[in-house]
Amino acid sequence: MSPLILALTAGAVIGLALGALGGGGSVLAVPALIYLLGFTPVAASTASLVIVTATSATALYGHARDGQVRWRTGALFAAAGIGPALLGGAVAGRLPDAALTGAFAVVAALVAVRMLRSRQSSDDARPVRSARAAAAGGGLGAVTGVLGVGGGFLAVPALVGVLGLRMREAVGTSLLVITVNSLAALVMRAGTADGLDWAVIAPFAGAAILGAWDGKRLAAKVSGPTLQRVFALVLLAVAALMLIDTAV
Repeated sequence: MSPLILALTAGAVIGLALGALGGGGSVLAVPALIYLLGFTPVAASTASLVIVTATSATALYGHARDGQVRWRTGALFAAAGIGPALLGGAVAGRLPDAALTGAFAVVAALVAVRMLRSRQSSDDARPVRSARAAAAGGGLGAVTGVLGVGGGFLAVPALVGVLGLRMREAVGTSLLVITVNSLAALVMRAGTADGLDWAVIAPFAGAAILGAWDGKRLAAKVSGPTLQRVFALVLLAVAALMLIDTAV
């Protein structure tokens, strides 16, 4: 199968995940770029930030229009993560490929297990404490910078489990966090953008943006807890495949 077809297919799937789940774009984009399109782990993480930034910013508009974005919480969460994301981006270039891949897989697996065990109702929201939002955002920013992910696959469970947002609000708010964190991480990864295959990245991003609109429509038809379980199972599958690859 040609790289163009692979890029369009993978982009559509990743956009669907971002639009429906408010995350999962980078956690799916990085392995797709590595295993399907031949990118190195460092190049894949940089390219995924470009793709996810464009896609999440587009998806954010649709969720905001429906009133599913908690702007104050999302802004505080994202602002706390900018500094750690910048530092993490500087560190990432000095880590070996195997370490990045392994760390990525472990974090994804831990988050998936937490989401599967969570019994948070999608209809029960709690007041958000600023200190808790800032602490969670700072930790997420550091992971974003080091692993080259937009952070949605961590932001969604943090917004639901730690801050008490309803699932649909967490999906919309996470897109704001993803956009800000991805841009911050890209600033520190500017030097790794040289040599990226833009003939693959551009159609990949275009398909992801279109897929995000379909994902948003899908989210409106599926319950919050169901979305949460689907998200967690996808994360577990990806994490298992990446851990197997690093062990071989």
